[in-house]
Amino acid sequence: MAFFLDHEEEQGAPLVDPARRRVLRLGLAALPFLSASLLLPSALWAAPVIPQKGKAASAPVPDNKPRPPRLLMLDPGHGGHDPGAIGLSGTYEKDITLDIARRMAAAFAGEPSIKVQLTRERDVFLPLSERVEIGCAARADLFLSIHADSAPNHGARGLSVYTLSEKASDQFASQLADKENHADVAGGLNVPVDDKEVAAILFDLAARHTRNTAQRVKVGFIKGMGRRWELLEQPMRSANFAVLRSPEVPSMLVETGFLSNKKDEALLSKPLQRQKIATLMAKELAFLLKSPLFG
Repeated sequence: MAFFLDHEEEQGAPLVDPARRRVLRLGLAALPFLSASLLLPSALWAAPVIPQKGKAASAPVPDNKPRPPRLLMLDPGHGGHDPGAIGLSGTYEKDITLDIARRMAAAFAGEPSIKVQLTRERDVFLPLSERVEIGCAARADLFLSIHADSAPNHGARGLSVYTLSEKASDQFASQLADKENHADVAGGLNVPVDDKEVAAILFDLAARHTRNTAQRVKVGFIKGMGRRWELLEQPMRSANFAVLRSPEVPSMLVETGFLSNKKDEALLSKPLQRQKIATLMAKELAFLLKSPLFG
């Protein structure tokens, strides 16, 4: 827990203000002294357990319950009346993203420890707020929004990944976020606490935890993809994308390439290349979802 209090965001100031930080530190500092007397039933700490004469003490039974499958929420960008970017040869981003998401879901068929859901499985429009709500309602372990936008300059090409930050890492990321944010979203967290101050602290901690997880997943994902797929210059970026604003679910946005670039459009318009990038992304995410990043 102390890590989340001390660790700073990639961009900007900490999410918890100094007054709340002091409250949290006082509470956390007291936990070691309270755990024995408050968190455990008195029967367990009041006296040692002495085996009866003639009977051996029984060893604790290990918990062999299987871990529930991780849930990956894939969000194919755009759809319906929103085509997204339109390539120089007429390729629609909404078609590219849906096809890649479907191929990624199929690639996870042999992974019993990971389940995959799509925010949309056909050519329909979904508001950004609804996409966020779908991930939260499903209690997803990771939310990945898939895109193939047009870049601010036509020379930009290659894969890149974005996590949430109120302040963009650079102008390029800021322009992409502004382009994507058709609607604002709050991203609600259900905190059953009457005290608004306590609720705000819990909200901040949840948001920080998910952002830290997303940041670490982004680093691992880019390292893995960079060995097999062309990356954008400075492929790890951050910006205030509305679709990433859930405080409950670690969220990333991947630009598989840019349809404003002739080479990227030619690549992404080929089914075999879409299959390749879908398989590679699925492989990297499977490794990360099974790693200690997700407990």
